Amino acid sequence: MSRRGWILFALMSVLWGIPYLMIKVAVESVSVPMVVFTRTALGALVLLPLVIRSGQLDVVRRHWRPLLAFTAVEILGPWALLSDAENRLTSSMTGLLIAAVPIVGVVLARLTGDAERLGPVRWAGLLVGLAGVGVLAGPHLGGGSTWAICEVLLVALGYAIAPMIATRSLQDLPSLHMSAFALAIAALVYTGPAIATWPDAMPSGQVLAALIGLGLVCTALAFIVFFELIREVGTSRGMVFTYVNPAVAVAAGVVFLGEPLTGTIIASFALILGGSVLATARRSPSPTSAGAEEAQEGGAKAAAEPASG
Repeated sequence: MSRRGWILFALMSVLWGIPYLMIKVAVESVSVPMVVFTRTALGALVLLPLVIRSGQLDVVRRHWRPLLAFTAVEILGPWALLSDAENRLTSSMTGLLIAAVPIVGVVLARLTGDAERLGPVRWAGLLVGLAGVGVLAGPHLGGGSTWAICEVLLVALGYAIAPMIATRSLQDLPSLHMSAFALAIAALVYTGPAIATWPDAMPSGQVLAALIGLGLVCTALAFIVFFELIREVGTSRGMVFTYVNPAVAVAAGVVFLGEPLTGTIIASFALILGGSVLATARRSPSPTSAGAEEAQEGGAKAAAEPASG
């Protein structure tokens, strides 16, 4: 990988690892709709001009139905659930639970007709990853944390469904267009709820910085860097950063918010990440299947965008 590729890789590891920290800071003072609206509106304001300048707007109109479905399961539901869950969960725990997305994705693909056989290694990965989720969530079941954990797991489900919609119905839609219009749609949906829950007093500078950071850094800038990374190193190598994001989320929570780094967190981190790597491992393609996998690369690019935190 080139030096530029490594720089982009490092940036993505951070940009999609710190949203959990910023969400945790923001929800302490502003409503969930306000958090989602600010993030999506700022992201759309930056990305939409880039889309308009590039043209191809007719392709968006042709795919508006699957785009709405993608927006619902990738942003409308997940970003609200995630923000609400962090009212009761630490940012590091939230980031680790989201790391189970690849595992959920493998299960969903299998249930919806994926013909690829799951060998012993991938089955082991599923079991190990699920064990990690159990180790992490088990001690917190009960009281208000139960629903918060369910919310995060629903987010993981949405993040796993969104790539399936993208690869099956949105392959002709450029990734930048899909991201920009999804953010714009979500901003419009949350405009009313945000106005209704507008804070009575100006939030602190720390909260404002978190909101701006979510929109401009973790959303707009992150998508731009993501597209550059995929263009530079390809989808398969570029997406390895998703295994680094949870570590960044845990480190950010510990360093900046004083969240505990317990043996349970370390053990669950190893199990979930190890399980994700094993569950998504691919066999070396045979000559007859190499062409098919290459044809799927474009769809994988769209599928890689979700799970941005």
